[in-house]
Amino acid sequence: MNQYICMIDLKPNAHPLAFARAAEQWFNRLIAAGKIAGWSLQRRKLRLAGPGFGDFMLVVQVVDLSQLDLAFGHLAEGHHDVARDYEQMHGMVERVDVGLYRPYPDAVQVERLALI
Repeated sequence: MNQYICMIDLKPNAHPLAFARAAEQWFNRLIAAGKIAGWSLQRRKLRLAGPGFGDFMLVVQVVDLSQLDLAFGHLAEGHHDVARDYEQMHGMVERVDVGLYRPYPDAVQVERLALI
């Protein structure tokens, strides 16, 4: 399972609970459409975090990179409800930093090492 990690800060006028609800609507829609495997949203506690960490951490789980590509392409399918849900969530975001992580060591890496 690959994880697409997003460190997020909201716009000053955005309400954190409204953002959480909008994220829930958007990502549950992606799960229902088979575009992602899972997701979670966490908020920084007691303002404890180093530089580069956002107020929120969003983790999107995908089986492989082709599934991640499906999730990104879901907006292009042109459904009004999809665009509305995405805009409701994304419109509250001021800053986002992303990273893509995979389990380590993974089966592919282990097999490569066994061949050496």
